[in-house]
Amino acid sequence: MRKLLLLGCIATASAMAANIYTFDVPAPTTTTDSSGHVVSGWGYSIANESDSLWLVLTSLTAGSFQFADPISLFDFPIVAPGQTATVPYDQLIPAGLYQITWHADAPAGFVNAGSFSVMAEWWNGPLGSGSFVSTAPSLSQPYSVSASAVPEPATGALIGFALLLVTFGNSAVRGLITSKQ
Repeated sequence: MRKLLLLGCIATASAMAANIYTFDVPAPTTTTDSSGHVVSGWGYSIANESDSLWLVLTSLTAGSFQFADPISLFDFPIVAPGQTATVPYDQLIPAGLYQITWHADAPAGFVNAGSFSVMAEWWNGPLGSGSFVSTAPSLSQPYSVSASAVPEPATGALIGFALLLVTFGNSAVRGLITSKQ
């Protein structure tokens, strides 16, 4: 009887150990949007390491953000056994995990830091044909992003025009001085 109970515990523990997943968040990307606002965003990767159960993502939480307006881009994937869902941040689609639009009054160098947490469930098949098995443990990843000035295209053009003006302006002045002597 003890051997049977011990074997049952070992089988349950090994089955539980096989039902794990990973959650990774790469470093943020910071750029400007079409309105000239500075935005930062994150992608994600979630790997289902179970060999038999489907991973159904059910919730995403994030820490608080100051001097920024956050928006969730998370698509709550359903990840088949042994598969990985990877979505890089893309401001244009939009796609990824999360995006913030920095306020114009954000102090230079200000840091927003916290963590993203996902919650999930294990299913014995895809939604619609499978059944709920158990709640998966929640996983968290830290984030940190600082307010930094991203040059707008107009700023670069203005600087280029000013350099052009200075270069040709100096040449014109030199030409006038040389012709008068």
